[in-house]
Amino acid sequence: MDNQVCVFAPSPQLTVTVEDLDGGPDLHLHAGGQGYWQARMITALGSPVVFCCALGGETGSVLGHLLTAPDLEVRSRQVAARNGAYIHDRREDEREELVEQYPGRLTRHEVDDLYELAVVAGLAAGVAVLGGSVDVATEEVVPVSVYERLASDLGRNGCRVVVDLAGARLAAALEGTPAVVKVSHEELIEDGRAKSDDLADLTGAARELVASGVELVVVSRAAEPTLAVTADDELLVTAPALDPVDTRGGGDSMTAGLAAAFAQGADLEAALRLGAAAGALNITRHGLGSGSGDAVRSLVERVEIARVG
Repeated sequence: MDNQVCVFAPSPQLTVTVEDLDGGPDLHLHAGGQGYWQARMITALGSPVVFCCALGGETGSVLGHLLTAPDLEVRSRQVAARNGAYIHDRREDEREELVEQYPGRLTRHEVDDLYELAVVAGLAAGVAVLGGSVDVATEEVVPVSVYERLASDLGRNGCRVVVDLAGARLAAALEGTPAVVKVSHEELIEDGRAKSDDLADLTGAARELVASGVELVVVSRAAEPTLAVTADDELLVTAPALDPVDTRGGGDSMTAGLAAAFAQGADLEAALRLGAAAGALNITRHGLGSGSGDAVRSLVERVEIARVG
């Protein structure tokens, strides 16, 4: 389908937020997790999404009813493992985490079925976003080798693969040579790819990823301009300054903007502008991956792009 994006999200989360309503607690239940927040922003920007995930346990049953949005098609594999969940108290200025439930690990047959869903959807869409699940201290929801296989199988069959990963997941995906890598400067440092947050160190790390075959590396740098590196260029992308409400999710919205732009046939500069605008708008809102496409596009022309140095 024209403009369509496939989002691979192995195990979305159930989120429960406690808000204040006239002095009493007010509970809000939503679908969440990196992949869902990305998918929601992609659809807001005008590209339909096929969302490939696993659902299991009581949390998965609830998520099956909450995973809804305009232009979002959910293709799920019912599994024995439960989905993760968290409860946050947001009645005060600071978000307080009350409970976090980690997702369970998928069996070999469940992984095979989920992989099949993602390959078919990705090849039909033409652009695919590979995201992770909640970090679990013990085991991965799906083996990291899944990211290598997806990046390789989709990429060599004409699908443009965008990865927003770190650690072992990113290392595995790089073996499959994705087209676009979105990563934060903290992740590059934690992974040992960059020595520091100095621009020269981050540029060097991005250059190494490009040398491995990646077409575009986008490094978010918190409040600093985003770094974008290709084989031919090194760019700094500056989004309009907006007062942040919640900085979480800004990177996911940036990834969503990049994916939506590429699905819609945009060139590199236009994709970087849309990604930066989406990330900038998202941090002004309480809802992750939220915001209207019209509002994002109204900021696009305010994004500045300059060459490094």
